[in-house]
Amino acid sequence: MATAYVLINCELGSEQAVIDQIKSIDGIKEVRGVFGAYDILIKIETPSVEQLREIITWKIRKIDKIRSTLTLMGIEGQG
Repeated sequence: MATAYVLINCELGSEQAVIDQIKSIDGIKEVRGVFGAYDILIKIETPSVEQLREIITWKIRKIDKIRSTLTLMGIEGQG
């Protein structure tokens, strides 16, 4: 199982619309609006790293109103 956490910055006021779009993507396990340097935190779990890459690159990063993303990959066997 491959796990990643994605931190997202989006345009002011678009947070809920972005969250709603993210929730519809397969592999998304958790989505939360957060305070601080980022606006949204996502947890993704997929059977392979390749599927993670596809979701992040071709689905999440293509959502309108997202300004930037930071991806943190989980280390298998730790945690």
